[in-house]
Amino acid sequence: MTDRYAVVGNPIAHSKSPEIHAAFARETGDDISYERLLAPLDAFVATVTRFQREGGRGCNVTLPFKLEAFALAQEHSPRALLAGACNTLAWRGTHWFGDNTDGPGLVRDLDVNLGAALRGRDLLILGAGGATRGIVAPLLAAAPRSLTISNRTPGKAEELVQVFAVHGPVRALAPAALAGEHFDLVINATSSALTGTGAAAPWPDAIFAGVALAYDLMYAGEPTAFLRWARAHGALRTADGFGMLLEQAAESYLIWRGVRPDTAPVYALMRGSRRPDAHAA
Repeated sequence: MTDRYAVVGNPIAHSKSPEIHAAFARETGDDISYERLLAPLDAFVATVTRFQREGGRGCNVTLPFKLEAFALAQEHSPRALLAGACNTLAWRGTHWFGDNTDGPGLVRDLDVNLGAALRGRDLLILGAGGATRGIVAPLLAAAPRSLTISNRTPGKAEELVQVFAVHGPVRALAPAALAGEHFDLVINATSSALTGTGAAAPWPDAIFAGVALAYDLMYAGEPTAFLRWARAHGALRTADGFGMLLEQAAESYLIWRGVRPDTAPVYALMRGSRRPDAHAA
């Protein structure tokens, strides 16, 4: 019997998750189906509940439902509890188990696909929303020298520092306070796209001076506005979040199926089929 899985979001037509999981299933020999589920903005729980009653065994969850997925799950992984959000749900017979694979997916993309060492490096995250909350602990576990969070509203960054300070050297800085600071990696985790020139952003252009890698959690067929801005102001290398999407999907597959697919051939296959959109899942 074919096991059913899905990605749930709104919008959802852009998602490459079905192609990714189909490739994983071919690699592992598993008999699964994986579909896109468009959930009305006011009916996430109803959509997921109906899917489970029809035989669904697991879901990936994308914007804007990760907080609702966390509330729906009756059991959580430690990293989901830290993030306060779930992007992966697995049916455990009587209830949903919730996990968050975004952070591990990002770290693996940086380490394995991009060869960007994190140990002893100075990292900067722009934004202090749910995306940032899901990646801070895994980044700190990679032993950077420092991790700075900067947000348009500095108080939100300070709140995250209070949560994650026990996990490593994390601090909050207001955008204006970044002048004169140096970073090896700058990650865009803002919820809205930045302009191509950075003119609408509160952060100084100088944050990219000498940066080894600028990374956008969004993925796109063409360089995102953030990556164009970074490249124009000194970033030596840029990357979008497609590799993170792929690696977090493999982590979800491991939760569901007990095996982690080899992502290298899928990464090579799908890089040539990417469309010019910029979504986070």
